[in-house]
Amino acid sequence: MSDQPGKQLLHLVLGGELTRIDDVEFKDLTKVDMVGVFPNYAAAYTAWRAKAQQTVDNAHVRYFIVHLHRLLDPNATPPKPR
Repeated sequence: MSDQPGKQLLHLVLGGELTRIDDVEFKDLTKVDMVGVFPNYAAAYTAWRAKAQQTVDNAHVRYFIVHLHRLLDPNATPPKPR
């Protein structure tokens, strides 16, 4: 997915230990790792990948990219892929 140049599309990267590997429920919300908010998908993906690789040995730890721009403006037209 490619973001339009100059268009800010916020993405949040977060992760932590899950209660089960087949569900998305965090074991302890106070220990959720908020990696950061990024201006586009490419930057968020880079941060997500780095964190995911650090925890590759623990199957219960997962990191996610949340498309904040979709939550903030759900009626917006998504950018066209290049």
